[in-house]
Amino acid sequence: MSEYLHNSDEDLLRMVQGGDSSAFTELVERHTDKFFGVAWKTWPNREDAEEVVQEAFVKLWQDPFLYDPDKGAKFTTWFYRVVTNLALDRARKKKPVNLDQEVLACFADKETKTPAENHRNLEEKLALEGAIYQLPERQKMALNLCFYEGMSNKEAAEVMEVGVKALESLLMRAKAGVKHILISKGVISEEEVA
Repeated sequence: MSEYLHNSDEDLLRMVQGGDSSAFTELVERHTDKFFGVAWKTWPNREDAEEVVQEAFVKLWQDPFLYDPDKGAKFTTWFYRVVTNLALDRARKKKPVNLDQEVLACFADKETKTPAENHRNLEEKLALEGAIYQLPERQKMALNLCFYEGMSNKEAAEVMEVGVKALESLLMRAKAGVKHILISKGVISEEEVA
């Protein structure tokens, strides 16, 4: 059991700012999986997502004063922004990834009863992920934060540095965009969403 288990993230950051490497290790262990998910949803390539999270933590270790707990933002809110921005920067510099391999590997459903059901589920998940991936960056980020990361609209708005109404508008446009993409690819029909 870690000696830092009961410390808040903000307390750990203050310790890191004082040079405590064990507090930094606790932060990394506490949040790596969560932030990997954020990076992967922004840029669906396992290796790149791992590198983004590692880069974000390295930046934090090199300059822990980048985060200022006195500004009122929770550490996780601030770090979501750091990871997302790094992932978006990487996505802009690279060619598009082949979603088929990455998504199929991540969405293998071992609970289905038949190979046909499993294949159908994978195709639907692949189509949905592909549609989300095609959205404009800010719409994709809003959707990922609210639906995949389970953030409230207020928390997601803080991460994205927008108002709640602006976030809600991004979510509405993202949902409409996903529906349009899925309809245009023949994955769903207009009658199914009416």
